[in-house]
Amino acid sequence: MPRSLLAVVFILLVLHQDNWFWADETLVFGFMPIGLFYHACISVAAGATWLWAVKFCWPAELEKDTKGEPSA
Repeated sequence: MPRSLLAVVFILLVLHQDNWFWADETLVFGFMPIGLFYHACISVAAGATWLWAVKFCWPAELEKDTKGEPSA
């Protein structure tokens, strides 16, 4: 697994523990609390990170073994 991927996962883990938006009443787009928006952005970033992990770290030989087999 590339070190850059591990670094991104660690950064997301640290950023997920937010304490700075708990008392902030700012609204994003006029209706969404900033804390909820922050967590939505973290969720999108986590999804992109796992997509990156699957695309570049998944062993290709596992896919080669299943090609040509009939599905159940």
